[in-house]
Amino acid sequence: MANFISSNLQIIGDYRAELGETPMWCARSQSLLWVDILQQRLLRYWPDEDGRIEIHAMPPFTSAVLLTELAECFLVVSQQGIALYDYAHQHLEFFCAYPANAQGTRPNEAAIAPDGSLWFSSMDPQAKRGIGSWYRLNGKSDAVQHLTGNLLVPNTLQWVDDDIWFADSLHHTFYRATFQADSLNIQQEYPVSGIPDGSTLTTQRQLINSNWGEHCLTRYQISGAELQEVDRFDLPVSQPSCCTFGGSTLSDLYVTSASCGLPHPKAVDGGLIKIETTLTGSLSHQFKF
Repeated sequence: MANFISSNLQIIGDYRAELGETPMWCARSQSLLWVDILQQRLLRYWPDEDGRIEIHAMPPFTSAVLLTELAECFLVVSQQGIALYDYAHQHLEFFCAYPANAQGTRPNEAAIAPDGSLWFSSMDPQAKRGIGSWYRLNGKSDAVQHLTGNLLVPNTLQWVDDDIWFADSLHHTFYRATFQADSLNIQQEYPVSGIPDGSTLTTQRQLINSNWGEHCLTRYQISGAELQEVDRFDLPVSQPSCCTFGGSTLSDLYVTSASCGLPHPKAVDGGLIKIETTLTGSLSHQFKF
């Protein structure tokens, strides 16, 4: 067992996602939100309320539901565009169209940057063509910036000092980049084994990555421009897709997974996993209007 695990893992609830993604801890409500991209669903888990899970319908190819400055008003990233979502009334208000130059793609990774802007990626829905890109949306503008392109499956998005770390899953590579003059400039490439999917970051600059198709998480240490593998932790699911820290001390690691494409999925594939750890994450950034 990896030395950052403090107890056995749990499978949360009975829901099994076709493509679970983008877990997001909401500290205001002490709840976890995540999506099932292919089933067009938003799920919400309340650990302090008898483990209640709520399910809301979402637009096609919703890849993320993120925090905003407003309580119970979330940012939805979908193939129909970017919207604000009033959770209590289940009301969507679209305010930004999906990028015109991204037609034929779907959104994938998404996160809020430290400055409060939205960053998101696009990809070929069949994950075959290198037509993926990264985009940025400033809350004070309705114009989406195109940052870089020619990617297969852009995943992982973390900010460390002045660097942005991301991955291209099917290129089996992490990248360190800088954001300058409205573009994403790659500084260094870090080839890895396997398929790096979504990640989270600890307060000690350790990148916890979900290894799609490999039944495990990999922990890396980021030290300046260096990325060094520390250890791995096996999981009961075949296709872990993303992870984030949550709980009152931000030490519970939540991992989403997927059952899509598996000829014989196990009973746990597509489930949400909770792992108590000795590590600590940080609060997620909020979209600023």
